[in-house]
Amino acid sequence: MMAIEALNLLLCALGGTLMSSVISCIPALHIYNVAGLLIVISLRMQGLVPDEALAMWMLGMVVGYAILNTIPSIFLAAPDESAIWIVLPGQKYLMQRRGFEASILTGVGGLGGIAFLLLLSPFAGGVFSTIRTIVAPHLHWILMLVIVYMLLSEWPKGGDRGPTSLARLWDGWRSLLAGLLTFLLSGILGMIIMYRSLVPTEMSFQNLLPAFMGLFAIPWVLTNIISGEEVPPQHVATSLDVTPSLIARGTAAGALGGIFAAFFPVVTGGIGGFIAGHATAQRDDRLFLISQGASKVVYYVGALLLFFVPGLHLTRGGMAWMLSLVYIPQTPEVYALALAGIAVCAALAFLLLILFSRAAIALVNRVNYRLISGVTLAVLVGIVFLFTGPGGLLIATVATGIGLIPVLWHSRRMNCMGVLLVPIVLNMAGWGPTVARWLGLV
Repeated sequence: MMAIEALNLLLCALGGTLMSSVISCIPALHIYNVAGLLIVISLRMQGLVPDEALAMWMLGMVVGYAILNTIPSIFLAAPDESAIWIVLPGQKYLMQRRGFEASILTGVGGLGGIAFLLLLSPFAGGVFSTIRTIVAPHLHWILMLVIVYMLLSEWPKGGDRGPTSLARLWDGWRSLLAGLLTFLLSGILGMIIMYRSLVPTEMSFQNLLPAFMGLFAIPWVLTNIISGEEVPPQHVATSLDVTPSLIARGTAAGALGGIFAAFFPVVTGGIGGFIAGHATAQRDDRLFLISQGASKVVYYVGALLLFFVPGLHLTRGGMAWMLSLVYIPQTPEVYALALAGIAVCAALAFLLLILFSRAAIALVNRVNYRLISGVTLAVLVGIVFLFTGPGGLLIATVATGIGLIPVLWHSRRMNCMGVLLVPIVLNMAGWGPTVARWLGLV
């Protein structure tokens, strides 16, 4: 590959990062939604855009989004499924006037995740080829164990209040039952979407958009509007209360969860980070934010990087799957260029994170938070209608009802991931069509 060609491809990656920096700041607009449209346009243009340039552009978009989608998650409270765990301590920091610190700590974890991927890159081909050979026949029951662990680790939120033993029993079990109900209902919704989707056929690549909007983003924004809680003026810190040891521990924990999520289908960065957090017994909020930043970056970027590994070409994650429709990387040079692109795009994305976090703080300080939440809700509904039409709005409405259960009953929002886990695991085990018949879907 000529030096000038490599430089042009790196510029394409940086262009993708700049594009994703804008997309990332639009509440709940996922990078995959835009990438799907770009793939469709590329297929219709029939070779006018070089495949390598498109691949590097997509790579830059993923890196930028993985780092910058922290901003709406913390300041506008419209998270996606990979950022839902960041919101919890992030909102605490926001109410303590430290939203800027939360955003930058997450970005520091993201840079740590990028460093982890670069260090892993020389060994990725051999390591993941071996792991794929070993686990391929067992994916369905491994994912079933993930589901079981998720549900069993939902602890009672009460149990010591109430005048009678029966009242105390209900106080302890209501959040557990809410979690189980959320997982069951979201799983049924996932089966309906898979077998009887209301999304128009030409927009089928946006099939899950309305469900994710309703399950994760809209309930949180509605809560902000109803509660009317005001965000205090934010302080822009000039330093972070964090040590190299804490950064290393958080990055290691997050990278562990992120690489697990990147390799195993259906497991998202939020689930991977949750499992890694339990495995490493995280307690510090700073550690949590760093680890979750590393987890989601390794999840998004690592899943796409596995697609570039010579001899592996593992399609994990939505971006790798969409890109595989138009492009298959062939040489080690392309892999090396992808690694270089990841490094420079991550540096640019972190600088943009600092800049855009300051801009978000200026917005939150000057504009009523309930008004911001109202505009955010209008944007969410508009995105759903634009991409999926009236059918998508109906799905989003049902999903919002399910997504409000954890909010009202204080159970984990991660149980909403049943929308993906249930149909995919059932199909992997060969039970999907049978269950679909039971539900009257086929």
